[in-house]
Amino acid sequence: MKKMPIFRFLVFLIVNFVALGLGGMFTGSGVVSDWYQQLNQAPWTPPGWVFGAAWTSIMICFSFYMALLLDDFANRKINIGLYLTQWVLNVIWNPIFFYYHFTVFALFIILLLTLLIAFILYRNRAIMKWKSILIMTYLIWLLIATSLNAYIVFNN
Repeated sequence: MKKMPIFRFLVFLIVNFVALGLGGMFTGSGVVSDWYQQLNQAPWTPPGWVFGAAWTSIMICFSFYMALLLDDFANRKINIGLYLTQWVLNVIWNPIFFYYHFTVFALFIILLLTLLIAFILYRNRAIMKWKSILIMTYLIWLLIATSLNAYIVFNN
C-alpha cells in the first residue's frame, strides 16, 4: 500500500516536468529574450533564474500533493480531470505569452489557472488538511506570475 503513493508521485513528477518541458520548448530564450527584456516589467519581477527554481520546487510539491490526493477514491476522477485541465493551461501559457506575444490572452489563461488551483485547494482542504501547504506554493507563485503578466498587459 505504501508503494502506490510513491509510484503516483513519480508519475506526477514525470508528467509535471513534461509540461514544463513542453512549455519551455515554446518559450525560446524566454525571460532573457529581446522581446521580454524590452517590455516595461513590474518592479517586483524576479531575476530570470528564480523562474526555473520556483517551477522546479512547485512541481515537486504539486506532485506530492496530487499523489496524496488520489487516495481520495470517491473524487479521483474529478481530481484527475481538474489536474489535466491545469496541465493544459500551464503548458499553453508559455507559447501564448513568449512565442505569440499574446499577452492579454496569456493573462486570461493564467487567471484561469490561478482560479483553478485555488479551487483545487479549496475543494480538497478538508481531505488534505495540513498537506494543503504542498499546493499553496503553486497558488502563491501563480498570484505573483499573474500580477507580472497583468503589469505587462497594462503597462506596454
